[in-house]
Amino acid sequence: MKLHGYFRSSAAYRVRIALNLKGLSVEHLSHHLRKGEQCAPAYLAINPQGLVPALEGNAGEVLTQSLAIIEWLDETHPEPPLLPKDPLQRAKVRAFAQAIACDIHPVQNLKVLTRLRELGLPNEQVTAWAAWANREGLSACETLIAGERGPFCYGDKASLADLCLVPQLANARRFGVDVNAFPRLLKAEAAATAMKAFADAAPDKQPDAE
Repeated sequence: MKLHGYFRSSAAYRVRIALNLKGLSVEHLSHHLRKGEQCAPAYLAINPQGLVPALEGNAGEVLTQSLAIIEWLDETHPEPPLLPKDPLQRAKVRAFAQAIACDIHPVQNLKVLTRLRELGLPNEQVTAWAAWANREGLSACETLIAGERGPFCYGDKASLADLCLVPQLANARRFGVDVNAFPRLLKAEAAATAMKAFADAAPDKQPDAE
């Protein structure tokens, strides 16, 4: 398999964690987002959205969108499971993951921030926007799991929720958010990053890290 990504892409980060947890080896192909390499015709032929990640399977099939890729990996390589068996808990984990992947991440990603700069916003306002998006969204996530047993987001095993949380906290820190305001999220992050699969997927451990 081939994973198209970028070391600092939080969406690609999620997939790297999933691959590590499943014990799957892939060829990592980097597309430098700040240099616009994701918009090259050769990559657009793989993913018309011009986004990372994209996963090419052994048979040449292409999957896009990190949550879809992770669920496919979970269905085709079921151990360890990334979603609970209980339908209610399963729905809660998906909702938490989507709160990050659908509501926080998209409004503070590079594409949006670049557009804000193009519209004339000074860089400090663009950074403040990204910080606000992270702070507001993570505050809601803190409440979502406040009553859930730990140490992970939902129970004693890492799930899809943790795969989304860890990269998003990294983003929040990069934009200057004081994440100490989210003790329950930090508890889950600590449990996750103690695992080799999470640690090895970190941006600074990637071959294309800058």
